[in-house]
Amino acid sequence: MTTLATQPDGERAGVHGILAPAARLDRWLLAVLVVLLVTCAARYVDRHGIHATGVAVLTGALVLGLAFATRGLLTGRSWWPTVWVTVMVVLWASLTLVAPSFAWCAVPVAFAVLRVLPFGWAVATVTAMTAVVTAAWLRISDGVDPAQVAGPIAVALVTVLAYRALDLESRARQDLLDRLVEAQADLAEEQRRTGALAERTRLSREIHDSVGQGLSSINLLLQAAEQGWETQPDAARAHVRTAAATARDGLDEVRRVVRDLAPADLASDNSGSALPVALRRVAEQAAPGIRVEVRVDGDTVAVPEVVAAALVRTARGALANVVEHAGARRVVMTLTYQDDEVVLDVRDDGCGFEPGEVRPRGARGRGLAGIRDRAEALGGRADVESAPGEGTTVSVRFPLGTEAGTS
Repeated sequence: MTTLATQPDGERAGVHGILAPAARLDRWLLAVLVVLLVTCAARYVDRHGIHATGVAVLTGALVLGLAFATRGLLTGRSWWPTVWVTVMVVLWASLTLVAPSFAWCAVPVAFAVLRVLPFGWAVATVTAMTAVVTAAWLRISDGVDPAQVAGPIAVALVTVLAYRALDLESRARQDLLDRLVEAQADLAEEQRRTGALAERTRLSREIHDSVGQGLSSINLLLQAAEQGWETQPDAARAHVRTAAATARDGLDEVRRVVRDLAPADLASDNSGSALPVALRRVAEQAAPGIRVEVRVDGDTVAVPEVVAAALVRTARGALANVVEHAGARRVVMTLTYQDDEVVLDVRDDGCGFEPGEVRPRGARGRGLAGIRDRAEALGGRADVESAPGEGTTVSVRFPLGTEAGTS
């Protein structure tokens, strides 16, 4: 019995009862039934003595108690609970019609019916049991007592409806829990996809502003060296040396991007001097024909590694846009240290554009979008000022004195 009572609903074949399962309910129902059977049997013997009918009543009471105890048998058979509860009802009805005092045993039997049968069948069975109880009491009464008719019917009706309401509430709560668990699983999956997309976007941004800029510079340097190899051999060799240095830096940058580390020349920089040096190095690796000037305003202070790395990559991305789109001859990068923030301005004298009309096209347009995304990810801000024929200024600013996120 106990094994069936503690099994999950899906494992109890043939059980469709409206009464929510309880681990010890079967045990208590059996105990209550045994007490009632013994009490009713003792009352019958005291009133009528032991004779053929008395022996039959005592035997029926014993069989009913033993049959009730077989609830846990054949739990894997889908037909067993229905057969079991049918036998219980038939045995109880037979005893009650012979000895009306056994009508009290209807309570645990009715609970068994509510635990096994679905709502429609449970109502029909409990109605039939109520009719048996009424008929048994009327048989031993001198006249028709309306209370003996209305009482059992009212008790049966209230009991069935009450447990029906409890069952509906229990099922609604379980359905809500199931949907909540499903929603939590969907949310976790969506968070995983969002995290993966954010990481892919970050890597795309870093590769564009580091590796992409380096490769573009190498290509332009090598083209310039090829064109001046015969006429300006010294300048051509200088271009090749710069291209080789840029390639080495690009390889290091690829390794750092893979390892998700800040640029090596910015790590463990307590004085803040490494950031201006890194920006000047970026300026030196710019394409030939473009003069890049680096200025530093304010007192140099140490900034978080991720902020310094973001500034260097922003400078690379801005220079990449200048090389590809601006047609500029001169670029000024200004690093400004203020009391509460650090600002990088990249100003070129190129053709300019209308910022509101820019539309990303493949890899093009990734630079400005990447600069904005990186700045926002670290709690900063990026602004672009431009107009046709008036050049372009890319400005990024990051707060100081607060913990920055990851770039």
